[in-house]
Amino acid sequence: MTEQETRRNRQARFEGLAHVVARPLHQYLLRRTNPDVVEDVLSETMLVLWRRIDDVPGLNAGSTPDPDDVLPWCYGVARGCLSNARRADGRRLRLVERLIRVQQRSATVAADHSDLHAALDGLGELDRELVRLWAWEGLAPSQIAEVTGLTPNAVSIRLHRAKKKLAVRLELTRKKAERSGHKADEGRSSQ
Repeated sequence: MTEQETRRNRQARFEGLAHVVARPLHQYLLRRTNPDVVEDVLSETMLVLWRRIDDVPGLNAGSTPDPDDVLPWCYGVARGCLSNARRADGRRLRLVERLIRVQQRSATVAADHSDLHAALDGLGELDRELVRLWAWEGLAPSQIAEVTGLTPNAVSIRLHRAKKKLAVRLELTRKKAERSGHKADEGRSSQ
């Protein structure tokens, strides 16, 4: 048998199988999950059936498969695909919940550090990025150099100067707050 004949035979076997099992699998999935998910899971099931066409019990070349022979195995495949989809949904939901929590924490942190953000905004764009890469991402000057395209020496010098400017700006903010009669950390939580 040539490769082309093998492909045609495989395609004919799959089409015969799909003709017999598509509707029952669709009904099976409709009874077990949200209708919005059924088409995706059915597509994934059919893809697995295509890939494993040689493993389907009771599927003979050239004849229409008997549903009683092929359906139980195909239901097993659909069940596995549905389980995979449910696990993926669970992971997606946990990720969304985690992102929401992080976003809420970020909003709280941003409110708690408004003076820091204001001081950072007073730096130039490159200096601000150097400080963020150093402080927030925990990168060393040689790593920051790789990110920014600067030399490690240039990063060290610019970072040193940027941190000094930042310290001066934060000190001015603190003194201004004290002169107005408020302590710099008044009204903020100690977290």
